[in-house]
Amino acid sequence: MRHLVPGAFVRHPDCPDWGIGQVQSAIAGRVTVNFEHRGKLLIDADVVELEPVEPESR
Repeated sequence: MRHLVPGAFVRHPDCPDWGIGQVQSAIAGRVTVNFEHRGKLLIDADVVELEPVEPESR
């Protein structure tokens, strides 16, 4: 599991249509992300490795 911090931007590798998400919280492998086209979701970071998005590629 990659260390994710609130405010970081990510993509879900299996759901690119969700758009870019912003990490809201990350506690013990449970990451809450607010995605552009899917809304707020709780992701198990032990199962899904979210891909970081660099600010210039947003």
